[in-house]
Formats: sequence, C-alpha cells, structure tokens
Amino acid sequence: MRVLGVDPGLTRCGVGVVEGVAGRPLTMCGVGVVRTPPDAELGLRLVAIEQGIEQWLDDYRPEVLAVERVFSQHNVSTVMGTAQASAVAMLCASRRGIPVALHTPSEVKAAVSGSGRADKAQVGAMVTRLLRLDAPPKPADAADALALAICHIWRAPAQNRLQQAVAAHKSRTAPVRSVVRKGRTS
Repeated sequence: MRVLGVDPGLTRCGVGVVEGVAGRPLTMCGVGVVRTPPDAELGLRLVAIEQGIEQWLDDYRPEVLAVERVFSQHNVSTVMGTAQASAVAMLCASRRGIPVALHTPSEVKAAVSGSGRADKAQVGAMVTRLLRLDAPPKPADAADALALAICHIWRAPAQNRLQQAVAAHKSRTAPVRSVVRKGRTS
C-alpha cells in the first residue's frame, strides 16, 4: 500500500509518501513541505497548496491519502488555516477517486511512538527509526506527514475488519420491513 500523508497547514503543509504493509518494514518514497508565503492572499495560498498536492499525487500515485483530522485549538485562525489546507488536500484526492482517511494527532502519535502524548521530537525520532532514515525529516511538519502515512498503513487492516464487522452486525439486526402492495404483505 502506498500512502500520501498530509500534515495540513497554510504556511507549511507537510507531505510524505510511505509504502508497505502492516507487520513488514516500511519504505519512505518521498518527503517534503508545500510552502506558501504568509503575506499572500488566502485564495492564492490555497491554490499553491492545491498545486503542490496535485504534484505529489502525480509524482507518487498513492492509493490512499491520510490527513490529520483538524481539532480545536486555542488559536482560531490557526484552526481555520489548518482546516482549509486539509480540505484542499481531501478535494485533490477525492477528485481522482483516491480514498481519504482522517487520523487524530493522538492516534498518529500512539501508532508511531506508543504514546498519544508524544512530543514532536519523539515522533520525529520514531519516524527516523521506523523508516531507517539517517536523520529526522525537517521541518517537523514533514516528519508528521510520514507519521500519518505510517499510522494509516498500520491501522488500516484493523479498521477495515472493524468496519466490516459493524456492517455485518447492522445487516443482521436491521428491522425487517414489510411492503404492502395491492392488498398483500410481502
């Protein structure tokens, strides 16, 4: 499975591609950051992010896009920028029919480090170790994007089994509805 991880942000949008399957060594295919100037008009920044994400999709042809789920922070403008960048990434993938998976920051931290409260340095160190890199990717947004991709590869099989079990349970417990046609019940 090849996953493009996206750590959304308006100024720095981390991107990283990881390939592999759960239980086997993973391979980093690429890592970087899509940057926009902080003083540029919002619309132009979003277009720049779209162009950057589209280029990564063209270059690496991922099977899945894993994006950090936006959560509430104290700084509303930061949350808005993160949400906007996230939406652009999801739109780019959806336009191509690429499935999108959302993962919370604590879920990603727990997947790569064993603790949902790991700091950026711990995440960077574990990404370096898991992908057998010489040094942690810089800036931290790039390492976070790789962590998102790793998290998805490792968690996708369990999530798929859970979704299938829930769907099967719902189909077995769904109420039976009768349809009345021309005086008959079927």
